[in-house]
Amino acid sequence: MPLLLIKLFFSGLISFLITLFLIPLLRKIAVRLGVVDVPDGKIKQHEKVTPYLGGVGVYAGFISGLALVFPVENQLFFLLVGVTLLLFLGLIDDLVALRPYQKFFGQLLAAFCFLKGGLFLKEQFFYDFWYIGVLISLVWILTIINAFNLVDVMDGLSSVIAINATVSFLIIALVCDCSSVALLLTSFLGPLLAFLWYNYPPAQIYLGDAGSLFIGGFLATVPFLFRWSQFTSMGYLAPAIILTIPLLEVTTLIVVRTYRGIPFYNASPDHFSIYLRKKGWSKPKILGYMVVVATALLLITLSFLFDLISLKTLVLLGLLGILVWYGILLRSPQ
Repeated sequence: MPLLLIKLFFSGLISFLITLFLIPLLRKIAVRLGVVDVPDGKIKQHEKVTPYLGGVGVYAGFISGLALVFPVENQLFFLLVGVTLLLFLGLIDDLVALRPYQKFFGQLLAAFCFLKGGLFLKEQFFYDFWYIGVLISLVWILTIINAFNLVDVMDGLSSVIAINATVSFLIIALVCDCSSVALLLTSFLGPLLAFLWYNYPPAQIYLGDAGSLFIGGFLATVPFLFRWSQFTSMGYLAPAIILTIPLLEVTTLIVVRTYRGIPFYNASPDHFSIYLRKKGWSKPKILGYMVVVATALLLITLSFLFDLISLKTLVLLGLLGILVWYGILLRSPQ
């Protein structure tokens, strides 16, 4: 255990420092190349022109931390190939705006790479119906990738949500003694924390599509490295609880845009963060709210995994949570 803690510390520290060093350089490169996000007053409501390429810094720190401490494994290879494909797909979109079908095709390629590496549902329930597990996993991967792409509309928001989810998965990995997964997560957490230093309001740099797609791809597939059945037969529901916020975001956007007659893949100012800003919430208050919600979701997840609450209670808590979530969104301004 002491050796593991040392590895966890150094993987997180090294990846943190590398990203912390690279972000200012990438910021200058982005400004020089004109890879910047220009506010439009609708969806892009930041105060000034802000450079992209932050996701490249997160990726570089992540890979560096892994290279020093993580053992070579086939599943890791396919995971890295998949997230690298997503990084380059997003980078191309940052430089030359891709059409929705082009982005979706690139996401499909990455998803099939994950599936080829065995990163899909393999719990006992799916033994006899493995193709159902693969199909559900494909939908899950594409949903989470796009959810993180959609939620990245405010300073610090996507990085804070990603940090919350990573910490939650890390705690579960430590509880179930999944040392290799814990190392993977600390190598991912370090760069996210370093990036937040520059992304916290007022943001000096953004992730860009390169970063949001890469982060979404990683957090979509890392749950498949756990054996959820060691906790409870329906433990595979845990990742959906941890990632409730981005799942609610993508679901709400699809429903609202469809209701308004807008193609769900087209941009619109219907994001929860934009709505809360219109209600008078400050950016730090929204980020703090995300941390509080994520903490509650982690406690619910742990309670469910250790059979402290039943599936029925989980569903009731979920319905109550959704009512509270939309109640806060819809309440009148102070």
